[in-house]
Amino acid sequence: MTMNVADRKARPAIDAKEYKGEVHPDWCPGCGDFGVLNCVQRALGELGIPQHEVAVISGIGCSSNLPGFINTYGMHTLHGRSLPNAQGFKIAHHDMTIVAVGGDGDGYGIGAGHLIHALRRNIDMTYIVMNNSIYGLTTGQTSPTSSFGMKTKSTPFGNPEAPLNPIALALGSGASFVARAFSGNPKQAVEIYKKAIMHKGFALIDTFSPCVTFNKVNSASFYRDNTYDMNAEGHDPSNLDAAFKIGMITPDGSERIATGIFYINERSCYEETEKETLATPICDHKLGITAERAEKLKATFR
Repeated sequence: MTMNVADRKARPAIDAKEYKGEVHPDWCPGCGDFGVLNCVQRALGELGIPQHEVAVISGIGCSSNLPGFINTYGMHTLHGRSLPNAQGFKIAHHDMTIVAVGGDGDGYGIGAGHLIHALRRNIDMTYIVMNNSIYGLTTGQTSPTSSFGMKTKSTPFGNPEAPLNPIALALGSGASFVARAFSGNPKQAVEIYKKAIMHKGFALIDTFSPCVTFNKVNSASFYRDNTYDMNAEGHDPSNLDAAFKIGMITPDGSERIATGIFYINERSCYEETEKETLATPICDHKLGITAERAEKLKATFR
């Protein structure tokens, strides 16, 4: 049976340790992705969502290894292709909580086209992008969010391109939930992740997750010194104009960088607008074939 938001809020909490996977994370010591993993586990536990009702879907990259480190259903897909798979999973199985994860190269580079359409489509799921402004898995090349002039292996004389602004992109694409977190501020991140998961629609959380090995500029200390909680300072997440204004500030250290929830718009999610087509989850559709024929088909995949 599909669980609605009210039902989930009433559930008793689950110990975050229950979401700990059998495989130990192999990220570099000090990587921000450890903090993101911990915050996702805590958020799911505090919401009381059982492991078998969660699927974590990723693309390719250091951060995209996360599904292997959490005790839920999961898929490690192709580079930039986490969102098509995650959306398909949600449409096929409505009562699952879907969390897509990945990095800035995965989500804002090769996967940017999928992101834009996922934002406007508004399927009920959460997307956490671990943004370290570098290609970490391939050992330190410029990514879509690397600062202008940043020197990397692929731009030894300085990055000649302006960085992509994921907040402005999401707001301009009709997103219904846009937020930014910092893995080094777990208290705030857990609360943002919880609200994103409970939001009925597509939720994007751009999460600063420092790469300690290949990005010495956007470090944990940089974000600790330059970020602030805009909601604690009075930002109203229903104000789109204010969200755009704050979101246009580039996180290059020249001005304070806002974290928190930029914008929430409680509009209808995709599943609600396709009630007739999706009245029965795809996983519950009858195949219309005999048991004997089904067994023969399954045998071809063995």
